[in-house]
Amino acid sequence: MTAPKKTTHSLRIAILTVSDSRSERDDTSGKILVDRLTVAGHQLADKKIVADNIYQIRAVVSQWIAAPDIQVVISTGGTGLTGRDVTPEAFKALYDKEIKGFGEIFRMLSYKLIRTSTIQSRAIAGIANGTVLFTLPGSPGACKDGWDNIISQQLDINHKPCNLVEIMPRFTEE
Repeated sequence: MTAPKKTTHSLRIAILTVSDSRSERDDTSGKILVDRLTVAGHQLADKKIVADNIYQIRAVVSQWIAAPDIQVVISTGGTGLTGRDVTPEAFKALYDKEIKGFGEIFRMLSYKLIRTSTIQSRAIAGIANGTVLFTLPGSPGACKDGWDNIISQQLDINHKPCNLVEIMPRFTEE
């Protein structure tokens, strides 16, 4: 990992690992995201591991969306094609707006690394109650790629020509 510049605008970010088999001891992908957000100058607001259950996922994410001190939620896991992969469905039901470009860019970047296997990723992003929500696949490589190549830049107010941070205060305007 190249040493990133620290952001001048620290955000509070919650990390959600969606898995039936992971624990804090072996949650490699969650740890990667925590390490990277901290190095970038952001703060870990909360971290949880929940089972691949659409209602448990929605319950945790809904609490974070309602919390005024959490600006971003990043999940890892549950974005594939099996019957247990329900993270996109859990998140989409909560969105006020979907950020379509995130999934498109993620798959474009992944294609360069894993070729056509990227079609199995349903990574998505959106906004709910002013909170930015990102879903990433559960692999450590996907978390590194998603953070390093997309999320870190959009959560850095210094990134030009534009970034999500500078428009966050306007997400809830009517």
